[in-house]
Amino acid sequence: MFGIAVALGMIFVFGEAVRGPQGDARGRSRSPVEARSRQGAACVECHKKITPNIVSDWQLSKHSRNGIDCAVCHGEEHMSAEDVEKVRIPTPETCAPCHETQVEQFKRGKHALGWAAMKAMPTTHWLPMALTEGMKGCGGCHKIGLKTEAEIRELKRQGAGFGVASCDACHTRHLFSAEEARQPQACQTCHMGFDHPQWEMYSSSKHGVRYLLKQNKTLPETVAAPTCQTCHMPEGDHAVRTAWGFLAVRLPLPEDKQWAADQTTILQALGVLDPEGKPTARFDLVKQADVARLTQEDWQKERERMLRICNQCHSLHFARTELEKGDQMIREADRLLAEAIRIVAELYKDGILKKPAHYAYSFPDLLAFHDAPTPIEQKLFLMHLEHRMRTFQGTFHANPDYALWYGWSEMKRALTEIRAMAEELRRAHQPRRR
Repeated sequence: MFGIAVALGMIFVFGEAVRGPQGDARGRSRSPVEARSRQGAACVECHKKITPNIVSDWQLSKHSRNGIDCAVCHGEEHMSAEDVEKVRIPTPETCAPCHETQVEQFKRGKHALGWAAMKAMPTTHWLPMALTEGMKGCGGCHKIGLKTEAEIRELKRQGAGFGVASCDACHTRHLFSAEEARQPQACQTCHMGFDHPQWEMYSSSKHGVRYLLKQNKTLPETVAAPTCQTCHMPEGDHAVRTAWGFLAVRLPLPEDKQWAADQTTILQALGVLDPEGKPTARFDLVKQADVARLTQEDWQKERERMLRICNQCHSLHFARTELEKGDQMIREADRLLAEAIRIVAELYKDGILKKPAHYAYSFPDLLAFHDAPTPIEQKLFLMHLEHRMRTFQGTFHANPDYALWYGWSEMKRALTEIRAMAEELRRAHQPRRR
């Protein structure tokens, strides 16, 4: 009994110490946590009428159970429908006090650079605002990237200020579920479609099929079935990076002389190197945005990390061999793409294609994307961003059909058509005989 009494006494004293001189019901001021809770309660009562499902999501969340209410993330200045502009827009810094490790990891990964990468593209400013800042196109996924305060204010002014917190791209607001973000479907919205169909590749690969069968209970819970997160976010590491980066280019150039020449041609068409092979201003942007590995050490570090992950299920020899097959497919795809680029570059050199006013050089620009100025360059754009991507991504994601029929085969078809189109352009350019 004595022990129980002592324990109860300690709990009482400790509880009073935590509350301090504030917060009781006898006229003294409330603690900050209680103040936030009362403000949060007011938010909930109002938003139950305005946005009821947001409230119900929050009520199901761990935030709700742990006293993280509306005011903690959105501030206390917004009090009514008349002062909505005062609501604070959360950013990763809002999440950092409780999730410091994850935020710091996120800042080191490629997702943090998504917004800057979109804005750095040379023709982004030509797109309708709805597709970029309006989040209905590129911006809908690239919003995961970090933004400046000025950018957030501008987004808010345009009516697209919510959903720019980065973390909520995967931990959907207002449930903010870690369990949701661990599922491969959390990646599906952005990692699918035209130039990055990783979801289609993964979900129909043996890896993905086994996991989906595990989800529907056909396979036991303990069966080995990797997800996107298993390979790209091991142990919850939010610093998502890959050895080859998004566009499968790197420095230093490969030792294979032909492959090095092909990668040089591709880097020229990306505007990272000029037609003489010298670095351009875009090279500095690539360096700042960390979209490619620019040293052998950096590339090797990511390759070794992936090998350790693969080794959880496969032998190191098998894993290394499979990843090297991916490297080989990049080399083979580069052979085809580089030839196509050179064909178009020769048309510029010979004056058959005229340099657009906004081009820095008389050379095809792959980053013009859908704004490529001629039909043959539109074909080149598709060859690069759709078919080359599928060739190497399909290989790395263990999907042979994507690598062959949606990738390699389409590259071969495109090269044949580009050769024929170039010949036709040359014939049309020749002076007619009388």
